[in-house]
Amino acid sequence: MDENDTQEQQQAYGIGELLAVAAARAVPVVAGIGDTTLSAPTPCADYDVKALVNHLFQVVVEFQKLAVKKDSDFAVTVDRVGEGPDWRERFAGEAEALAAAWSAPGAEDGTSGAMNMPARLVGSMALLDLTVHAWDLARATGRPYEAPPEVVAPLAAAVAELSPTARTMGVFGEPVEVAAGAPPFVRLLAATGRDPYRE
Repeated sequence: MDENDTQEQQQAYGIGELLAVAAARAVPVVAGIGDTTLSAPTPCADYDVKALVNHLFQVVVEFQKLAVKKDSDFAVTVDRVGEGPDWRERFAGEAEALAAAWSAPGAEDGTSGAMNMPARLVGSMALLDLTVHAWDLARATGRPYEAPPEVVAPLAAAVAELSPTARTMGVFGEPVEVAAGAPPFVRLLAATGRDPYRE
C-alpha cells in the first residue's frame, strides 16, 4: 500500500463518525465505573479513576468548542463527578454531543485551537483521548477494552505527528517496546508511552 492509499484509508471516515464509534465503546466503560473504584490508580500516573474521568469529561466538553472554532479552556479541570450522582449519564450526553459537533459541516475545515492546528488533527486529539483513556479506565477497573479497528489507523498517524511535541510537554511518555507483529492497538498504546501488557 503506497502513501496515498494509506492517507485515503485514514480519511475514509469523518472525525465525527470516528468519535461516535469511539464513544460507543467509551460510554459503557464510564457507565460501569463503581463509586468504590474512583480512588483506584490508572495507567496514567497523575490520575486516579475519578481524576481521569474528570479529565476525559473536560475533553469531551471543551473539544465541542474547538469543533466550531471557539476557544477552549483546559486551565482548570471541573469536578464533574462530584457535581452529582448522574455523572455517568451526563458523560454519555456530552460524548454524543462531541461526535455531533465534529460531524457538522465545516468542523474539519481550516484550523482550530490556540495553536492554529489543522482542524482534523485537533479532532483526532479528542478521538485519541476518548479511545486511549477509555482503555486506561477499563484497565484500572479490571475490564477488557479493544479500540474499534477503524479508529486505530487514523490515530496511529495522528500519534506519529503529535509525538515530538506531546513528549516534550509530558503528554506522552517514552514509547514502550513491543513486538513488531503486535496488534495495531497494542502498538498505538505503546507509542503513547503505555505498557499494553502491564496489569
